[in-house]
Amino acid sequence: MYTIHFKFEEKGLEPITLQNITGGQSILEAALENNIELHHNCGMVCACSTCHIYLEQGEDHVPEISDKEEDFIDRARNPKLSSRLGCQCILAEDESGTIEVTIPDQSLIHGE
Repeated sequence: MYTIHFKFEEKGLEPITLQNITGGQSILEAALENNIELHHNCGMVCACSTCHIYLEQGEDHVPEISDKEEDFIDRARNPKLSSRLGCQCILAEDESGTIEVTIPDQSLIHGE
């Protein structure tokens, strides 16, 4: 089971901690199942960059970044070394740990 700490760049959003999250699901799925808004325009198939997150801790509990994912991250707003796509961060099964995620300010996307 995992504990996921979500922080938000968007002003006015308080951090949220999820506990007892099972492996085999993505960080995006865990967020959506717990009413945490994280855009996902392509339907979770690694075909856009709207579920862009910063994976601050716990990268050893998800698969390494693929070339395809890296290509889409290059198109995201303000990519960093910790940038990942939430749909591609599948939590390893039969493991446990702590994940720390920062969700970029999604309100900026609407202004484009």
